[in-house]
Amino acid sequence: MRRSFVCLFSRALPFATLALVGFPALAVPFFFSTGTVNNLIATASRPGPASGANQETESADDFILSGVTRLNSATFTGLVPTGATPSEVVVEIYRVFPDDSNTARTSFPVPPFSTPQVPARQNSPSDVELEGRDSAAAGELTFTTTLLPNLTSAQNSVDTGIHPMPNFNTGGDGQVTGRQEVQFNVTFSDPIDLLPGHYFFVPQVLLINPDQHFLWLSASRPIDATGTPFAPDLQSWIRNAQLDPDWLRIGTDIVGGTTFNAAFSLTGSVPEPGTALLVGAGAIAFWWRRRRSS
Repeated sequence: MRRSFVCLFSRALPFATLALVGFPALAVPFFFSTGTVNNLIATASRPGPASGANQETESADDFILSGVTRLNSATFTGLVPTGATPSEVVVEIYRVFPDDSNTARTSFPVPPFSTPQVPARQNSPSDVELEGRDSAAAGELTFTTTLLPNLTSAQNSVDTGIHPMPNFNTGGDGQVTGRQEVQFNVTFSDPIDLLPGHYFFVPQVLLINPDQHFLWLSASRPIDATGTPFAPDLQSWIRNAQLDPDWLRIGTDIVGGTTFNAAFSLTGSVPEPGTALLVGAGAIAFWWRRRRSS
């Protein structure tokens, strides 16, 4: 979910300096994956209006960067109705609450940082996104799809059944069947440059028929040997437009008694140690010059 230009500038300035000082040519490959895709659950994630059955919905799962990283591409895997065609893909990056968030509307600093709408915001995505790329915007991202033969159903799902307190614990929307497994292959025409930190990845897919919904599949938890284990590995979260800016834990809050990861991977590059120091120094110097001139 987008934020105002003023909010974008004030919160993203340290990250924007990476692009201004230049990403070093000397870099090593970066790869992250949540491992094996499974069908324990499939959850909605789509752009859309602010209300109704097709309203915007965001599912989120986390990753950690130990150094300055440029993300060039990503994949994520989910289910669509057989024969459905995607028309738009959005990728958003969020930081972890309380970053980029209004803590005054929560119980912060008293955990679990509840609000009038949700039981907890501790370890959730922030209120607003840090970075976003949209295939509908020129020069931001492109995507292709790969049909996969493995999964045609999910044991449980969360789509339209997202509700604030006290009715959040629905157990899920139930099994979905008769679907096609699809891997989305995203290339960031405008790469995403991130500083070290803990982030959430949020992919959204709009289908040509907006009454049909993409559902993001779960992945191994804990992350298996085919993926990139890390700690702390936070569980996946979800919200719709009416719950915004809050989030619910898909496993703990909605389904109850469990936790989930989601199926995605990230590819990019990390500067060599020496050049990473140059990038960091350049970013700090740029910030200081802007501060002195303001």
